[in-house]
Formats: sequence, structure tokens, C-alpha cells
Amino acid sequence: MINTNVFNHINMLNKTADASWKRNEVIANNIANNTTPGYKRKDINFEEQLRRQMMHQGRTRNLDLSRLDARVFTDNKGYSYRLDGNNVDPDTESAMLAANQLKYNALIDIMNRKFAGLKSVMQK
Repeated sequence: MINTNVFNHINMLNKTADASWKRNEVIANNIANNTTPGYKRKDINFEEQLRRQMMHQGRTRNLDLSRLDARVFTDNKGYSYRLDGNNVDPDTESAMLAANQLKYNALIDIMNRKFAGLKSVMQK
């Protein structure tokens, strides 16, 4: 992470991409455990933390990125649609994985464009 407020937007994008990557790992783990009796699906709550900070601070330059963390939580602990107590639907997880991968790719693309713009400015 770059330690200056000038790059807070890029740092925020980087944190979001890291959270998206972690979500890919969590979803892949959910899919791998879709036949494990008693397993409960897990997810990441990063977006809610970011939303709260953005509402409180109002701008990316004021965000305290050290307080943003992609925390894993167990989703719908008491819910199960199968007799073995597992609540993972592989079709839903696969769709979520595909959507999350698109989000991750978009974040990386945006960061690449930001750095290309910075490089262009520095070369002039």
C-alpha cells in the first residue's frame, strides 16, 4: 500500500480487490464443502464496512483504510435446506463466484488505468 493520501483512491481499490480475491477463496471453499454434513456457507463482509466508512467520511481521501478488513463470517447459521445441515447451494455459489471474478477483473483494470494515467503524467 502506498502511504500517502494522494493515492487513497488507488489504495481503496487495492483493498477492495484483496477482499474480492479473498471472497473467491471463500466461495471456492464453500463449493468444495457442498457435500460436507453440517457445513455452513461463509462469506466476506467487506462492502458493508466500506459503505459505512464512505457514509461517515464522505470521500476516499478521508478513509481509514487500516480499519477496513475482509472478515469471513458464517452466513445463515440456522438455515439449512438439506437434512444433513449443510446450507451450500453449488449453483448459487458458482454464480456468485463468476460475478465476483468479474468484479475483481474490473478492479484490476481500473487500477491499471489509474497507474497508466500516473505514468503518462510523469513522462510529460
